[in-house]
Amino acid sequence: MFGIGLQELIVILLIVLLLFGGKKIPELSRSLGAAIRELRKGFSDPLEPDSKNDKHKSRA
Repeated sequence: MFGIGLQELIVILLIVLLLFGGKKIPELSRSLGAAIRELRKGFSDPLEPDSKNDKHKSRA
């Protein structure tokens, strides 16, 4: 896993805990999960042209 061992991973997690605190970490993980879901959704959906923007571009 990217050349990171168990000891390095523990040190990184402790630093994150010290920086953000215990109350902020669940909120950060939820927002990270939501961002990953949106990214996957964006990659899986086919590209659909926005008809509203196309109409305004043709008039201008």
